[in-house]
Amino acid sequence: MPSGKSALEIVHATPADVGEVAPLFDAYRQFYQKPPDQEAARRFLFARLSKNESVLFLARYEGRPAGFVHLYPVFSSVNLTRQWILNDLYVMPEARQFGVGRALLERARDLAEATRANCLTLETASDNVPAQRLYESLGWKRDNEFYRYFLPM
Repeated sequence: MPSGKSALEIVHATPADVGEVAPLFDAYRQFYQKPPDQEAARRFLFARLSKNESVLFLARYEGRPAGFVHLYPVFSSVNLTRQWILNDLYVMPEARQFGVGRALLERARDLAEATRANCLTLETASDNVPAQRLYESLGWKRDNEFYRYFLPM
């Protein structure tokens, strides 16, 4: 993929864009060791977007899907504010040197600001150093105060 900022477009995805996003979403899931299932990815995304349960921004580089960021709204009872969970971020390997991830993170920040959220949160693997460097370069702070727990079902 050739370089050039004018070649990058970030769009707010709708259910009509799911066919374009599903292959990226499937590749993202495979990165996390899930078996390929593009149809399940398509159904999942269509349900989230058609029910307005999430916001997804799609990056197109030179007109081709290059990455996405997927956010879920939550609320802070303590702060009495909206927050956004940046749940999924993926950039195609061939697009990783063209500022796609940075542009998607900036668009997520724009959404948080526009909706008067008090923060964006995300989790990443402890060994995902390139992503950590990107987040920190954009002002994200690592939480060293709280532990994360989950209850498997």
